[in-house]
Amino acid sequence: MYKVALITGDGIGPELSESVTNVLHAINDKAGIKLEITTVEAGDDALKKTGRAMPDSTLDTIKKSDACLKAPVGESAADVIVFLRRALDLYANIRPAKSYPNMPVLKENIDLVIVRENTEDLYTGMEFDVGDSAVALRTISEHASKRIAKYAFMTATQRNRQRKVTCVHKSNVMRKTDGLFSRSCAQVAEDFGNIAFEQMYVDACAMNLIRQPESFDVIVTTNLFGDILSDEAAQVVGGLGMAPAANIGENFALFEPVHGAAFDIAGKQAANPSSFILSAKMMFEWLAMKNNDVRSLEIAKKIEEAVYSVVSDGIKTKDIGGNNTTREFTQKVISKVI
Repeated sequence: MYKVALITGDGIGPELSESVTNVLHAINDKAGIKLEITTVEAGDDALKKTGRAMPDSTLDTIKKSDACLKAPVGESAADVIVFLRRALDLYANIRPAKSYPNMPVLKENIDLVIVRENTEDLYTGMEFDVGDSAVALRTISEHASKRIAKYAFMTATQRNRQRKVTCVHKSNVMRKTDGLFSRSCAQVAEDFGNIAFEQMYVDACAMNLIRQPESFDVIVTTNLFGDILSDEAAQVVGGLGMAPAANIGENFALFEPVHGAAFDIAGKQAANPSSFILSAKMMFEWLAMKNNDVRSLEIAKKIEEAVYSVVSDGIKTKDIGGNNTTREFTQKVISKVI
């Protein structure tokens, strides 16, 4: 049995949580994998109720779980996801971008992964007032850079694509910090002679994600650049509603949709749950790898095939121009998973 903590979130978070819970319950009942799902609160609503966006009880439950699923939260996101990434050392942020049928994609054959360093850079929150100016401290370490580079190369070895890693930085301007990141990635590349390696400045990468996204396989980059580029890549393949993400450490992982809480459509059953359902798919892939669990890998494949089949049939939620509710879309996915 796997214990899964589910942060229900804010805005459309509870609706998406209902969706992914229903998928997991269907798997629990029919697919031969037992899951114990515990819902917990974190985010804006938790802050109002308890005075803390990340209550101690929530953190305790997460730590006792095998994995965590997190729905989007609102204005307190930094106090939830950024806190959890650093507190649990979830150093690898993994964001796939893949073309799905009947979505407003730029090209049909996009299948790339952005591997983003998740614990340092400007997102440590070390900012200071200095007179009438504000200063942010950017930290890039050799340890974190080599660790994320190794994860990127390992990811490339597991994909049946181009077997290529692109290191993205801005070392021509930030010579110390990005220079260190660039050198670290190049050093790790020497241990993976079977994987092609290239380096690219972040502005050129942003352009090429629009111009020739099919040329990328695995992109490895720093925290801030990865945050920006992964949202761009998601839009290239049709929007954030199809964009799952994983935050992975040595012994624990958290999975979440890339998008925010979308308060403007909250409670309307209009949100596309695909990103959260595909995040659950990534969870099963990670559980399979961590526990050598073939059944979990089979479930992951079934989830992705189900989502692919549903959107291939032209079924869409209201937020992306369709006429299906979140629940109706979810039921279509469930019918194909089991």
